[in-house]
Amino acid sequence: MNKNINIAVIGLGQVGNYLYNELSIKKKEIENKTGKRIKIVAISAKNKNKKRKFKLNKKIFYTNPLKIFKEKKIDILFECIGLSDGISKKIVETALKRRINVITPNKALIAKHGDYLAKLAEKHHVNLEFEAAVAGGIPILRTIKEGLATNRINKIYGILNGTTNYILSEMENTQETFDKVLKKAQKLGYAEPGNPKLDLNGFDAFAKVRILSALAFNNQISKHKCIMEGIENIDLKDIKIASQLNLRIKLLGISEIINNHLFETVHPCLVSKNTYIGNVNGVMNAVITKGKPVGESVLQGEGAGPGPTSSSLLSDLLSILRGNIKYPFGIASNKRKFIKPFNNNDYSNSLYLRFEVKDKQGVLSSITNRLAKHKISVKRIIQTPDKKKNIATIVIITHKTTEINAKKCLSIFNKNKNILKFPTLIRLYN
Repeated sequence: MNKNINIAVIGLGQVGNYLYNELSIKKKEIENKTGKRIKIVAISAKNKNKKRKFKLNKKIFYTNPLKIFKEKKIDILFECIGLSDGISKKIVETALKRRINVITPNKALIAKHGDYLAKLAEKHHVNLEFEAAVAGGIPILRTIKEGLATNRINKIYGILNGTTNYILSEMENTQETFDKVLKKAQKLGYAEPGNPKLDLNGFDAFAKVRILSALAFNNQISKHKCIMEGIENIDLKDIKIASQLNLRIKLLGISEIINNHLFETVHPCLVSKNTYIGNVNGVMNAVITKGKPVGESVLQGEGAGPGPTSSSLLSDLLSILRGNIKYPFGIASNKRKFIKPFNNNDYSNSLYLRFEVKDKQGVLSSITNRLAKHKISVKRIIQTPDKKKNIATIVIITHKTTEINAKKCLSIFNKNKNILKFPTLIRLYN
């Protein structure tokens, strides 16, 4: 690699604009650490005149990013658009085919097309780096690829979305509703101002789970259907009840090998306030790996916002500038295996079930009888009546039961006229 390195930054949203500024002000520091002199020769976004936090050099601005390949010699390209397909895929694909190193924080793209893009990178002897795609500023992917390279990891789990963790923590701290806290998260830049759906419905965390699985277990990115739930149905009432039980609600991403089968999931969990994971609050992410011979390893850091993301992007840049040509997923693509999926119906947990019901005789016994018929045994019941409205909240904590039992049982409660809305289910993390 030459001493002078030409860089393109495609996508100038919150992350891309922040990264552009970091690259501009840290040129000397990067040269001191790598011996390479970087120069930003092209930038691209839809709108040239959009108001941005950091000023751009409009002389190198391209509205059509594909034009850059024809007009500039590029050594390293940052893709910060964030789409799983379309222009994001086209840019990365084109760059790799032209022997240009690619760095991206785009977890949707890697989770969907990572296997194909990794093969392209290997074929053309360039890097495809995506440290920033998982857990913001935490160097979890490099830790798995390098620091834990000779360990046999059998489980990796944690809090992988800073937006949802901030919302759940803030609801508990302020006793404000989900909607109010979401607006606060949007103002602070933790949640997308337009459509934060992919954070809230669990998709963002799930894309990260799939990337972590591929790295931790040396498997191809899985495509099978898994349990994926977000936090949109978590009510302030659930936060308050959990707190009374010395529990907190956390959105956890979990990936593990169970009897030689791959199990992946993202869903809200009730965790004890006395545990480590129960005390990771705000925009913090935490990733826990379990393996041999290392045992349990924990990494924690900020997982939302352009600052932590740019930190990981620059870490990837320095790795490339130092001349490290690496397999994107740690080992050669042809050596990565397919692991059969675990049957989700066999997944078992204790459950938190919240029912909103008419306050009348026989309602509680009809619920517990239905649970018993589906082999779900009751561990604890909390009943809170509202005499004025003649309704009641019933919370039932169950003993461990399988996913299939819970599904079959809950579907029947739809037909019970004394139950005012479909029950809220949150799994207890065992």
